[in-house]
Amino acid sequence: MNAGKTMYEYHNWAMQLMLDHMDALPENLLNKEVKSSYPTIAKTLSHILAVDTMWIHVLEKVEFQQALQDAMSQLPLTDAYTIEEFKTAFKNIASKYQLFINQNSNLTMTIHVDNPWSGPRETTFEEILLHVANHGTYHLGNITTMLRQQNESSLMMDYSLFWYEDMKVKP
Repeated sequence: MNAGKTMYEYHNWAMQLMLDHMDALPENLLNKEVKSSYPTIAKTLSHILAVDTMWIHVLEKVEFQQALQDAMSQLPLTDAYTIEEFKTAFKNIASKYQLFINQNSNLTMTIHVDNPWSGPRETTFEEILLHVANHGTYHLGNITTMLRQQNESSLMMDYSLFWYEDMKVKP
């Protein structure tokens, strides 16, 4: 078992769970402004999608700055997505990650990353996958809070629940 691969699978599972949940809620919740790290659920989902997109490009050996610029340039478009469009976009990005994981059996391989805020460093494919999952989990927590601020229910997305939902994953 590779922790990065498993955590990415969890990230994908949790994102799909949240999007399916959002699909059953009133449509106006997506763009209703609340006090949070992002003003709307749509902008939060758009941010997660942009970061997921940026990191898959980095894994595909696109320079960090270019990957960042390409991903962030999509925000004006993705900020206006519907839940169905987010579902499609997250499925598409998940397919890219799955392809990358399937083609790279050694996720401990290192890659050079030159982050404009933190500087250059070597990291592994696995660490990037862990970061993508951790980042998504953080913002799914934000979305949970945003839903509760609007008197809507959220759902359980704990990693331990994922163990039981996906029997391929062993604790």
